[in-house]
Amino acid sequence: MKLTTMKSRAIALVSTTALVIGVVAAVPAHAAGPLCDGKFPVQTCGGATSDTAPYGMQIPANFNGTVVLYSHGYRPNVAIPKGIPGYGGYVVTNTPETAAGQAYGKMDTTQYLLSQGYALMGSGFARQGWNPDSAIKTNVELIGLFKEKFPTTKHVVAWGQSLGGVITQGLAEKYPNLVDAVAPMCVADNLAPELTMAGDYLWGVKTLFDPTIMAGGYAAGVAGYAQSMGDLVKFFTVMGWIKDHLVTGEYPTTSSATGKALEAKGVPLRSVVLLLGLMSGISTQSSSFDSVSGPDNANKLTFPLALSPALAVFENGASAGALAILAISDAEAQAGGAVFDNQKTDYAARIADERGVYNAALSGNSVIDGILGALSTANPGAPRAKGDAAAMAKLDALHKNTGKINVPTILMVGTADPITPAGASQRIVAAYADQFEADKAAAVKAYMTSSKFTPAANKLLMLWSTTPAEYTKFDSAGLPVSLTDTPGTGHCNFTTDQLLVVAKTLVAAGTTGKLPKRSATSALVRRTENLTTDPYFEPALLKYYDKL
Repeated sequence: MKLTTMKSRAIALVSTTALVIGVVAAVPAHAAGPLCDGKFPVQTCGGATSDTAPYGMQIPANFNGTVVLYSHGYRPNVAIPKGIPGYGGYVVTNTPETAAGQAYGKMDTTQYLLSQGYALMGSGFARQGWNPDSAIKTNVELIGLFKEKFPTTKHVVAWGQSLGGVITQGLAEKYPNLVDAVAPMCVADNLAPELTMAGDYLWGVKTLFDPTIMAGGYAAGVAGYAQSMGDLVKFFTVMGWIKDHLVTGEYPTTSSATGKALEAKGVPLRSVVLLLGLMSGISTQSSSFDSVSGPDNANKLTFPLALSPALAVFENGASAGALAILAISDAEAQAGGAVFDNQKTDYAARIADERGVYNAALSGNSVIDGILGALSTANPGAPRAKGDAAAMAKLDALHKNTGKINVPTILMVGTADPITPAGASQRIVAAYADQFEADKAAAVKAYMTSSKFTPAANKLLMLWSTTPAEYTKFDSAGLPVSLTDTPGTGHCNFTTDQLLVVAKTLVAAGTTGKLPKRSATSALVRRTENLTTDPYFEPALLKYYDKL
């Protein structure tokens, strides 16, 4: 779901197409099987599944019998006009990716896996946007096509990032007999929790800073597309204003009467932005702001205490709000009506814990209560969003992962990922903790009747991509410097070494049927910067699960 780099992603896809799949365009939509170029040392195959989804395969001459299936992340299902910040000019593409990193021109994992004799494959999928229902079916067919073409196949392992992580986990939950191990990376949560996070932030921006933003309820067809693109423009216009005035505090000129009333009362803009992030569950660490560093001047202590968390939320919130517009529009088109509903959401309860931790940055209890009052259901100047019951029921019927672990599974996520928060992976970790306890109890029960004890095997490895202890930089004037690609931040922002840890662990687990020994995994992780298996790290679940 990495939206802020969508333009560069599209360019990278074009540049790597020849390597990933060289013959897709020449293959009929309903080809009986893949067509291969027969090249040495790696032959490339392509075709399309019965749903017209193009796929790519790469098979090394020393194919060892294990194929690695990759599922790409969220791609908007509509074109984005040029001029929209971040990813304007995006054109809908169904180009396949066969390994992690290819979308960004990083071929290290591709080269490593092929050099070791592993085959690669991936689908571009028939539909972009939120597509697990169709994508899982596509992958099932693709596995069958590969095995038919290459009958010496012994093992299938699968991995994916973001929405591709949802697809990968869903494949293992529904068809555990088809995969021997999986690695859902920076896995998104189910659609409703993701829409709640992004939708809450967008609703807050709309309510206080530009009430002309629709934030959902889009018309069908071309008219709705125009409305959603208009929302993107308005949203980024507000973001641009906030960027220029977050420290000085002037509210956007488009602010609602409710927003202007807060400004008149002297409520700091930075405090409002931070509260919107906290109530949505957006991380207070971002690529540029660690929430602990300060400039080497009089603001050394006040900057991390009062400003850094709001600046981080602002940086992360730009991605969250854009995701909300695109994902809500997509979900409404699939469900046939409005799907975001916050009529009963208690935003005061949402931040009950955070208001103490961030009290200084939120400017104290009276300011906190003033902002919450402005956003409460009691304020007619902050109308809540009402979803369509039938549409929400259709949304609820779309594929949802339970978190059940059926095969050896490796999870990896950045601790400050703004789009697929670490809490989405934590939900699976928590679910598996209960499952593993049940497995151990079942093993004891079996021993009581058979007198042969077979211990339950752990099937889950959780890798946390962590942020450095301190990383915010300041110029000679004491102003923060914009940073990119800080480990542990950004969406699916993994280093090559981190991806290789996952790749090596995944194929080993797929071949042996179990995760590598803890000692081997620990040694591999220790050699990799900003990576940990810390069992005591427990990020919060997405706010959706508070049921508030």
